[in-house]
Amino acid sequence: MPAEKPIPAGTRIGHVHLKVSDLQRSLDFYCGVLGFELQQLFGRQAAFVSAGGYHHHIGLNTWESEGGTPPPPGTTGLFHVAILYPARADLADALRRLAAHNVPLDGASDHGVSEALYLHDPDNNGIELYWDKPESQWPRMPDGSLAMVTQRLDLQDLINTKH
Repeated sequence: MPAEKPIPAGTRIGHVHLKVSDLQRSLDFYCGVLGFELQQLFGRQAAFVSAGGYHHHIGLNTWESEGGTPPPPGTTGLFHVAILYPARADLADALRRLAAHNVPLDGASDHGVSEALYLHDPDNNGIELYWDKPESQWPRMPDGSLAMVTQRLDLQDLINTKH
């Protein structure tokens, strides 16, 4: 059912909070592997991390989940958090970081509009790391609508991308 008035085009998702079982383990992953910067610790139960000094892109907390386990398959919840990188070379750097820390990928796709890496954090939260291709390169149908695809992403070609 379409809304009476659409949400403004400039609206964006500013941050996400993830329930984690071990705060330090999550900081080791989000800061140590992915390269986010710690902005603030909130006691020993929460932390706020970001890129570029923003107050936080990701909140990590153990308020309801310390020592907990991920939800079992077949339950509702967050599918994944998508982290948008500014350029293909930045996504290549992320892939190199993952490889250096032996973090396995669940998948890697070229969607025509973007290229994406899929993985899970230590608490089994789904993560998509991606960059958007220039809009002029997006595949289109004859009527102008998007023609997104899911094709294999050439990881060697990506990892060879330089700044």
